[in-house]
Amino acid sequence: MKLIAINGSPRKKWNTALLLESAVEGAKSKGAETETVHLYDIDFKGCHSCFACKLISGKSYGKCAVKDGLTPLLEKISEADAFVIGSPVYYADVTGETRSFMERLFYPFMMYDKNYSSLFPKKIKTGFIYDMNQKEEMMKARGYEYFFEMNKTYMGKIFGSCEYITACNTYQFTDYSKYECSAFDPEAKKESRETQFPIDRQKAFELGASLVS
Repeated sequence: MKLIAINGSPRKKWNTALLLESAVEGAKSKGAETETVHLYDIDFKGCHSCFACKLISGKSYGKCAVKDGLTPLLEKISEADAFVIGSPVYYADVTGETRSFMERLFYPFMMYDKNYSSLFPKKIKTGFIYDMNQKEEMMKARGYEYFFEMNKTYMGKIFGSCEYITACNTYQFTDYSKYECSAFDPEAKKESRETQFPIDRQKAFELGASLVS
């Protein structure tokens, strides 16, 4: 079994990366081979709207025709047994880098037949990990879950199945006194970091294990 973990955060050692690290540990606990990729290390853009992936009998039918830094990752995903995407939440959805990646990943496999069938060659397990500075009640009140569920639907329809977890009220800075952030209570953030974030990492561990089981 091979799982690919995709970090859609610009940070390599903060909340998203740590949650993905736990997911990778969970996958390894089940004997899986893993690889972690940082999207912000890759030179690429979103979908070019060239429609080459939709051209019947075209050489790029069912795959992205654009050749750039993202091409090797797209090829690896086609060969993997599972993958998980991690992203902080910016304005109710994933980062722009992650969204551009999703465009390039999803679109070539989604057919324009009446059922919007998938051209992905097999059924695999997929997952999302979302982390955000908002508290859970605010996440629900602002309708973030609508976007999470939409992403889950696309992932499940194209690849086979999808699970997601959320980590709320995450720690943004190591020293809140250095930034204008009066919207947040530093002590409450610290408490959440110490008590809730380990629980979130355990959820990520269990997700990683589930994706390769």
